Amino acid sequence: MIPKDYYDVIVVGAGPAGSTAALYAAEHGSSVLLLDKKKELGSPIQCAGFLPDASEIQALLPDAKLPNYLKNYPCSCVLQRIKTQRIISPNCSVKEFAVRGAVLDRRRYDQFLAEQAAKEGVELMIKTCVTKVEGTTVETKGIYGKHVIIAKAIIGADGPNSLVAKSKGLSFKPGERETYVALEYQVRNVDIDPDSLEMYFGNNFVPGGYAWIFPEGEDRANVGLGIRIRMAEKGVSVKEYLNRFIQDHPIAGQKLKNGVFLNVIAGIIPVNGAPKRTATEDSLIVGDAAGHIIATNGGGIPPAMIAGKVAGETAAEFVAGGCRLEEYDHRWRIQIGNAIETSVHIRRLMDGLIKSDTLMNAALKLISPDQMKIMQCGKLPDLVKIGLQAINRRQK
Repeated sequence: MIPKDYYDVIVVGAGPAGSTAALYAAEHGSSVLLLDKKKELGSPIQCAGFLPDASEIQALLPDAKLPNYLKNYPCSCVLQRIKTQRIISPNCSVKEFAVRGAVLDRRRYDQFLAEQAAKEGVELMIKTCVTKVEGTTVETKGIYGKHVIIAKAIIGADGPNSLVAKSKGLSFKPGERETYVALEYQVRNVDIDPDSLEMYFGNNFVPGGYAWIFPEGEDRANVGLGIRIRMAEKGVSVKEYLNRFIQDHPIAGQKLKNGVFLNVIAGIIPVNGAPKRTATEDSLIVGDAAGHIIATNGGGIPPAMIAGKVAGETAAEFVAGGCRLEEYDHRWRIQIGNAIETSVHIRRLMDGLIKSDTLMNAALKLISPDQMKIMQCGKLPDLVKIGLQAINRRQK
């Protein structure tokens, strides 16, 4: 494909946020170019891929206007339907609550979203790296050669190390960003509950974070962890922590002891919320590039796609002369901003406890299963807040 010299909107990154933004911009009349550096969309896998049911998302984000393909997608994109989530404390006590959703095949889902955008008229260029963003000019190189392309608006959906964000002064300053370093294995021949998500805590296995087992079928799972490096033991790598969890955890070790490891996935997850600005006069950022992550669980697909819809609609309105692009910053915050900010506040409250297994056990004992579910989705019940603050004060 040889791109045109000019588009109304250029979207950098064809993950769920970028494809959603591209689709809605095109649906509202803009010419759109969607760029992605991968040679195959959705590969390598970027996350464990759990997507709550749309009814659960809407109940917990009542102000959000859900994009269509957050609610409707083919069964071929689903690896496993989920009914339950379990939280396992450092002392191995277990609490669980009902949750409806699906573990997705991210490769198929990402490709499905990009295909829907293309059906709406979006032009797609894969295996194409953006090398420079200056003003509204984008320079690219890749399988289609080198190109210089101009747009009226640029949407950066290019991940936590976003070039668009850096080029536009929208990224966090050095030292300001808080991240989990994540490592995951796709494992077969495991003895798991196929309809249950599991999250594990404990400093010996996951300092400053949590480990997970997400089923991908009857005997298949995504097994991984996200940790804060600054809280880890000196000289112990993320891989060593994950292997320790798989081999030595009293509960998980039994489930995974006969596992066959087929794939390794690594990445970073930003968990300190969005920067103060996510838009300029000619560009905006969305998804991981904008910190659209629920910090309590690292979940990014729903907020990224909700904000992606806002991004595409706002960009198209801007191109048509109907608004300033900076309106995007206000619009997405109305829909999901409070949930993201509250999840960051919860994470910071938990940071004071997570360094001590004794305190973490006390905190998880305090919180009921229903309250856990609410907290996972970026809300903090008053009684839980009071209790966590009291435990933190006892620590001091």
